[in-house]
Amino acid sequence: MTLFTSDTEADRRTAARTAFVYLLVSLFFVLFGAVYEHFSHDVYSWYMIYAFAFPLLGGALPFSVMALLDACPVPTRLPLNLYHSGIATLAVGSVFQGVLEIYGTTSRLMSVYWTAGIVLTAAGAVLYLMGLLIRRKP
Repeated sequence: MTLFTSDTEADRRTAARTAFVYLLVSLFFVLFGAVYEHFSHDVYSWYMIYAFAFPLLGGALPFSVMALLDACPVPTRLPLNLYHSGIATLAVGSVFQGVLEIYGTTSRLMSVYWTAGIVLTAAGAVLYLMGLLIRRKP
């Protein structure tokens, strides 16, 4: 099954727009971490500093690749929503872990962020790959 040129162009525009939004989100996390740590009395957290990496490496990078390659269609709605939710959960969990470290406390519930983020991201990626396999079968 082949895609029409207009479908491919629409997929590329959608992927490029999504990559740009992820870049903006990454920039927000960089600025948020810098401001928060500026007022944290010289107490730092690696989780806070590197929270931007989840939307950058998990969002902007793959969607930039999709925008550049014609062979990678944009995922359908369900895998896309699961994947976005997973990346958001990981980024927010990283910020929350950083806040707790800077404050000097811990929480048993932090494992929920990491587990949910990984499960949601993996579920979105697996559904996307399954959709690609189904799409390519004769």
